[in-house]
Amino acid sequence: MSADKTTILIVEDEPAIVELVSFTLRAAGWDTYSVSNTADAWAYISRRMPNLVLLDWMLPDQSGIRLLSKIRSDRQFTALPIIMLTAKSMEEDKIAGLDHGADDYVTKPFSPRELTARIKTVLRRKAPEHGQSILSAGPIVLDPVSCSVMLNDKRVDIGHAEYKLLKFFLAHPDRVFSRSQLLDKVWGDHVVIEERTVDVHVLRLRKVLKESEKLIKTVRSVGYMLSER
Repeated sequence: MSADKTTILIVEDEPAIVELVSFTLRAAGWDTYSVSNTADAWAYISRRMPNLVLLDWMLPDQSGIRLLSKIRSDRQFTALPIIMLTAKSMEEDKIAGLDHGADDYVTKPFSPRELTARIKTVLRRKAPEHGQSILSAGPIVLDPVSCSVMLNDKRVDIGHAEYKLLKFFLAHPDRVFSRSQLLDKVWGDHVVIEERTVDVHVLRLRKVLKESEKLIKTVRSVGYMLSER
């Protein structure tokens, strides 16, 4: 799987639907991974967070809604985009899904074009690190268009890895990320980097930020976060 490609986890137990959805998403340029139950889905998400989850309502071990609730009650997954896939078209079921934290709802049977459009909309709304708008915190201003970083109105020299790390932190303020999540989100899982290398890049980033280094906080035994608090 590519570092620059969006990875979508398909949680669905009907092989024909998995095949159709996987084909559709790959044709749109996304990477896919599929599991057929909530236990495998949770194991996958805990290991490497996807960019989006397509979650079926009816699954063999427990309902997709139960998994959705579990994901949303875990602080590190609160912003993970989730679209419910279901044969249920009842209005109250849609409301239940959205109440439990789903970002959108696609009812089977759906057209591949509709599914692709819905995913694009949710990703655009939920993945600010891929956007082109200026990101800032305190005296730090990052411009994704020119790939430049300003500190107290002065441009700073910053390495590529530190730039990517800073951009990700600025896009997700006040959220703690483990070293393995940062490896996956910033560098991609195909890159062979040890977790302690993340510490090295955080150290370099703090050096670049000078007196603003205090914005990058170490959360003991968990990882790192950017916060102005």
